[in-house]
Amino acid sequence: MAVQKHKKSRSKRGMRRSHDKIFVNQILLLNKKTGKKYLYHHISDDGYYKGKKILDK
Repeated sequence: MAVQKHKKSRSKRGMRRSHDKIFVNQILLLNKKTGKKYLYHHISDDGYYKGKKILDK
């Protein structure tokens, strides 16, 4: 197993993680029935998931 010799500083760690952020406006989908936007792999506000009613409010 690989073990580092020295602790990686916050700045070097931050440089590596800089591109990992996902922008919300890139992964919004449009619900065909209601026309509202929702996140991928999430239940919409109305309780729909993959076009099926999952939750009743």
